[in-house]
Amino acid sequence: MTRRLQLAALPTPIEPLHRLSDRLGVELRVKRDDLTGLLVSGNKVRKLEFLLAEALELGADTLITCGGAGSNHCRATAVIAARLGLGCRLLLRTPEGLPEPKPWTGNLLLSSLAGAELRFVTPDAYRDHEGLFGAAVAELEAAGHRPYVVPEGGSNALGAEGYAAAFEELLSQWPEADTVISAMGSGGTAAGLVLGRRRVGRGPMPVAVNVCDDEEFFRARIASILGDRADHDLRILDGFKGRGYARSSPEELDLIADVARTEGLFLDPVYTGKAFLGLMQTLASRPGDLGERVLFLHTGGVYGLFAEADALSRSR
Repeated sequence: MTRRLQLAALPTPIEPLHRLSDRLGVELRVKRDDLTGLLVSGNKVRKLEFLLAEALELGADTLITCGGAGSNHCRATAVIAARLGLGCRLLLRTPEGLPEPKPWTGNLLLSSLAGAELRFVTPDAYRDHEGLFGAAVAELEAAGHRPYVVPEGGSNALGAEGYAAAFEELLSQWPEADTVISAMGSGGTAAGLVLGRRRVGRGPMPVAVNVCDDEEFFRARIASILGDRADHDLRILDGFKGRGYARSSPEELDLIADVARTEGLFLDPVYTGKAFLGLMQTLASRPGDLGERVLFLHTGGVYGLFAEADALSRSR
């Protein structure tokens, strides 16, 4: 059996969204994976339970991972590293044209406070983040450390075990659900849901809304994680990335404000805001297309709202 650390507050609840259900004409519920913890909130911690168990087994003393400057995954990794007494180096992609974000807010600030070493890299350099990983490993090993590389988003075959287990959890909570919808930024969550459904042999169809790249990219990405194609096991709602990764449109921000007012549910601008817009627009244009009972997987990211404070204040 794959070893696993207990890092997340599980199981996370499933809650009804009554007013949005009435508006959309389906029974809509939300799986609150934004409640896996406070500083380790979101979907990343489920993957880190498996990845960091391996890191400790291998005797690692330093974690290395990467993401955008406001990465939820990097923040969760930094906080857990501090809890486990490990060092942490984050390779952070800066916004286009900037040496680093100023001032530090949200996840970036929290990662720093947790003691992570922050290394900012340009978008061009970040495209070869595997090469950056290799250089970081060599540097740390030369200094006598034992580094462990956590892949971007925790998305590899081992990390996918986190959402294979989560699928069994949500199935036990709402076995009647027709579909389970999540945001997709690195593919690991969707791959895990596919894996979980394959193992159980039943349950809601995983549906993913990509917040960057396109369907073709993610079909290949998930195949690399699972070792085979998932064409018939996963539906991808393409076309809702808007202005691109971590770049919000007024429509997306208005939706975030609307959902907060309507249900007291806070989405984030990078992942769940785009995914929820994809859900709503799909149901508006093709009623019944996602089934009668729809489960939205809230993957966290609330700290990302602070980076959009000015724009969101105008959405009131």
